[in-house]
Amino acid sequence: MSNPEYYKDKICIVTGANSGIGYAVSEELLKRGAIVYMAGRNPDKVSKAAQKLSKFKDRVHTIIVDVTVQEQVENAINNTVAETGRLDLLFNNAGVGGTLQFETATMEDWKNIIDVNLWSVIYGVHTAVPIMLKQGSGHIINTSSIAGLLPPPFQALYSLTKFGVTGMTQCLRYEYAEKGLHFSTICPANIATPIFQKSIDGTTHDEIKIPDDAYPVDKAAQLILDRVSEYKGIIVVPEEPYTKQWKLYCQQNEEVEEVMLQMARDRREAYEKGGNYY
Repeated sequence: MSNPEYYKDKICIVTGANSGIGYAVSEELLKRGAIVYMAGRNPDKVSKAAQKLSKFKDRVHTIIVDVTVQEQVENAINNTVAETGRLDLLFNNAGVGGTLQFETATMEDWKNIIDVNLWSVIYGVHTAVPIMLKQGSGHIINTSSIAGLLPPPFQALYSLTKFGVTGMTQCLRYEYAEKGLHFSTICPANIATPIFQKSIDGTTHDEIKIPDDAYPVDKAAQLILDRVSEYKGIIVVPEEPYTKQWKLYCQQNEEVEEVMLQMARDRREAYEKGGNYY
């Protein structure tokens, strides 16, 4: 069962906190009594996001950081620890989406998505683990994706980064299980956030519609924090039908094989007709 007291007075850093899952998780953490450092690259966006949560007063803080720059990530975490004396939870959440035909991807596309989705997580984990080992406790939560458990067509670049996040996080979960450190992997499916409208280079495409069946982001945040408080290793959001699909895929189930092939057909047709994949 989830622990309603798990977050009370805990020091938390959330990257990518100005929108989407990062913002929703920040808000839910504050509702549960945490002290939250909302981290993002754009000072105006981070400031506006924090202002919307001003009712939580001195439990809301901001950090300006480009998560693709190792030194900035190190400084963000180390400065927070210097100020507060500890780091209880780190949410490596910043990321970009990427749905495109493999043959159209440039090397710059590959570099951008790996820098944001994978290297940023590595920088965060690499900095936080020694701190948490020294204090004897800590929980690192890395945002992967359902595409880090299942291989969706037209998302080879994105899926590569997310399988990397899932694999690393699960390895560390067992490596440090007896050292007082906990690791969780968030694997969102279709969540109603702006990530659908952002390309690999960060450009926003307002003409792209968020899918009608996308799961509400506030409910996603609640589910995520419930499962994190239970020390769950892999957190699929929403849990069904995606947990079932993932397990069936691991069993090489023919039904899931057909689902993935049909997804490829549907996305190819949608792109040819309307210029996007959804």
